[in-house]
Amino acid sequence: MSIDVPAPLTVSEHAYRAIRSDIIFGRLKPDQKLGLERLKELYDVSISTLREILSRLGSEGFVLAEGQRGFHVAPVSIGDLREIADLRLLLESYAIEISFASGDLEWEGAVVAAHHKLALLEKQMLAGDKTQAALWKRYDLEFHRALISACGSRALLDTYGTIYDKYLRYLMVALVFRGEVAAKEHEQLLECALTRDAARAKNILALHINECVAFAGRTGHLDKNGK
Repeated sequence: MSIDVPAPLTVSEHAYRAIRSDIIFGRLKPDQKLGLERLKELYDVSISTLREILSRLGSEGFVLAEGQRGFHVAPVSIGDLREIADLRLLLESYAIEISFASGDLEWEGAVVAAHHKLALLEKQMLAGDKTQAALWKRYDLEFHRALISACGSRALLDTYGTIYDKYLRYLMVALVFRGEVAAKEHEQLLECALTRDAARAKNILALHINECVAFAGRTGHLDKNGK
């Protein structure tokens, strides 16, 4: 039996993923100017490749181009976060309905495993260790994606992943961690998955996302970028 081995990433793809991740996790700040010479040093790619990467990120909404003035990281605002959160809720709620009806034992196992990793990181965060914030949000995505992974639509999952990344950028900028309340909501979503209670799961998900948006607004970290 042959095993498919993923092709190694090109230099361009590696740099694209690195820059995208740095924007999402706040290492490149909202509104920060993206000087090409500086980026060339940081990511070890040519100016022409950087222009292609930044144009690609621009099409995804992470970067803005200002003609001859160059590129800068897209700004954030609480209003934009609400729109992104609404779209995430729409996609995830729709996918939950299908996934809960179609998921098999393998799907249940994947959901349980994803929740286990997330719960461990949440315990660390609750204990005051915030050094693994990026890994915590990775596991948060894995859990929510596991919930909808049996929906049967690759296009839906890919679209959801892009929206989640935009949503995540706001949470990282606003330093959103709602503690035990959010952890409890994740436990409840797990229970709903195992009992196939899609209606209750969608109600919990709406509360989960809307409270994250409200919390982000209360932190004040998005205020300087407008409302």
